[in-house]
Amino acid sequence: MSEYESIRPYSESEAVEAFSRIARHPALPAICKYLFPKQPVNYLSSLMGKVHCIEEFQDVVMGEVVSSVLLKTSEGFTYSGMENILKLKGRKFLAISNHRDIVLDPALILYSMHDSGLPYAELCVGSNLLQGKLIEDLMRSNRMIKVIRGITARELYLSSQLLSKYIRESITSGTSSVWIAQREGRAKDGLDITEQGLLKMFDLSGEKGFEQNFKELCIVPMSISYEYESCDARKARELLMKEEAGSYTKKPNEDTHSIMTGIRQTKGHIHLEIGVPLADDEIERAADCKGNDRYQGIRHVLTDRIVDGYKLFKTNYMGYDLMNGTSEYLGIKYLPEDLELFKAYTEHKLGKLERNLDRDRLRDIFWHIYGNPLAAKKELLTRQHSDLHEGQC
Repeated sequence: MSEYESIRPYSESEAVEAFSRIARHPALPAICKYLFPKQPVNYLSSLMGKVHCIEEFQDVVMGEVVSSVLLKTSEGFTYSGMENILKLKGRKFLAISNHRDIVLDPALILYSMHDSGLPYAELCVGSNLLQGKLIEDLMRSNRMIKVIRGITARELYLSSQLLSKYIRESITSGTSSVWIAQREGRAKDGLDITEQGLLKMFDLSGEKGFEQNFKELCIVPMSISYEYESCDARKARELLMKEEAGSYTKKPNEDTHSIMTGIRQTKGHIHLEIGVPLADDEIERAADCKGNDRYQGIRHVLTDRIVDGYKLFKTNYMGYDLMNGTSEYLGIKYLPEDLELFKAYTEHKLGKLERNLDRDRLRDIFWHIYGNPLAAKKELLTRQHSDLHEGQC
């Protein structure tokens, strides 16, 4: 594993050392008080003392933590489509999902896999999130593969080669399944689109030609949906500032703040849909194309399947009507009182942002974050009904 020293998760021995550091960390009592208010402040430390390997840590500690977060901040978590993984009969796979919350997206995917009796997957997470030893210990003890960020173009190419090789070896050797988001960073605008560059990265490590390179990865698309979008107001703020200035530069520790906000924020209902794996004939059709059109073929299938897997909530229907100035779903998917509550929620969240920001534009961006998933699903259904197969060359 020395070849992968810069990106690999902790080994068992490294994780055991990390458990001791986590148990002694001065922030742990405060974290414990928030997550487990009815337990003694040393409850998490005592749990850490009972684990002796990574799997025990994920089962005993992280299972409790995720359950507590769901209990405190959600109206419940559901998942469906697990039979699509069970049909693989133990074959390792590459899970590709949309990305809305930094920590909860991969945590809930692991949570649902464990709940179904499946082995944990390894997780691809950006190195920019490893701010502080506590977060690094927690992430790398959860089988985190480090995706190097903030490097030169040459370094990025070499790093992508290494990551691609690690992912392919993990899957084809039967060592571990791997999760990665369909794009770098979270979708801020509610539109989940697979990045072509990600697919090119997967192909870098293949030695059998485009078609076989993708077939052996066994790609499983997944869709995660939140009734209340993680960090919705912060995302609206970032989109507005980027729109006005042409770019957006994160402040130090901004990612850590987003992690904590995402964990504490009210989420309503949450659903994970596990899609049908990419079929051989879908990959073959893409392989018939030339150049970048091959990647576009895979990209469109993945994006469409993730969009198709959305679970839409009242908030999506209200956001869609508000962003379009319509009442298309009033009385069908939501009631007038629901709309008033959602408008009040909007003003409450935006009221926490700087007063000098354009409120009308902020409000419109905020509603698009909620309405865009419905817009994407409607556009997909229109194409399906008209037999337009976007992505075929």
